[in-house]
Amino acid sequence: MSAPSMAALTQNVNVASATLAEDYVQHHLTGAPAFTKHKESLSCFDRTLEVSPVKRAGSHQVKPKQGEALPTYSSSSMRYAHLSTKVSPNNFQKRRSPAHADAPGGGTTSLAKGRTAVRPIKRPRAGAFESRQNPPNTEFRRFYERGDLPIAIEHRGVGNRIAWKAEIEKLDYHHYLPIFFDGLREKEEPYRFLAVEGVFDLLRQGGQKILPVIPQLIIPIKTALNTRDPAVVGVVLKVLQQLVVSGEMIGEALVPYYRQILPVLNIFKNKHINIGDVIDYNQRKRLNIGDLVQETLELLEMHGGEDAFINIKYMVPCFESCILN
Repeated sequence: MSAPSMAALTQNVNVASATLAEDYVQHHLTGAPAFTKHKESLSCFDRTLEVSPVKRAGSHQVKPKQGEALPTYSSSSMRYAHLSTKVSPNNFQKRRSPAHADAPGGGTTSLAKGRTAVRPIKRPRAGAFESRQNPPNTEFRRFYERGDLPIAIEHRGVGNRIAWKAEIEKLDYHHYLPIFFDGLREKEEPYRFLAVEGVFDLLRQGGQKILPVIPQLIIPIKTALNTRDPAVVGVVLKVLQQLVVSGEMIGEALVPYYRQILPVLNIFKNKHINIGDVIDYNQRKRLNIGDLVQETLELLEMHGGEDAFINIKYMVPCFESCILN
């Protein structure tokens, strides 16, 4: 393993605490809330309200501009356009013949239908980097609120930790590890801290118990990446880096699932901030998504075996090998 990769992994130890600290730093600098607060979340003694089934994590929702409806398909021009109804004789009524009791006027004087004016639409934005829906309906939140997870927050002077009520080595990884991975897309405390810190604790002490659970982790990872939220994507990338080096053959076991994981990484690969000669402190804090994507792809190639590079190259065409070059 190269020196930069090893240095990056050593900084993945306190991701949950660093994320929590960064939230409060941004809160004091910008005045924005320290973390996301969903309207479905109640107090710490109540369960989260049910989320509408229309809201799906990572789903794309077209949002029209304010005061403007979505374009409709015009059969006459065979294209999408904004249709607005023109004034027709039906809008006027004859006196002393009311259509119903509440109408002050009367009935219509013409049966002609109103015409429609076609207004062309502008080319829409792709919105590839925009955040998508991330409702509070994770399995981790549901199990934690029911009291089914053997964890609690241990408050310390320097930083909080997780107090496990059972020995981690004796836990059923097929049951608990996918639940904790599903909580990686949480942005509300204490769920995010517990999920992220719990994932790193399980990966550090899992050993050979992690490899059989890899197929069950793909859907939670893909769902979290599809939210395209920089905060969520950054955490998932750091978890992927730790997952690859957590045991033997894990990197090779991830190769068949590159088509589910790498599309979002291909989008954010060149997501860099051009700030000129100004200092970017996100490099030290490891918040630059482009750098995290590059580190993750290099680790996947180094631990993925001989078929890793060709599969990464298929999904991320701009990736250059760190082994062959």
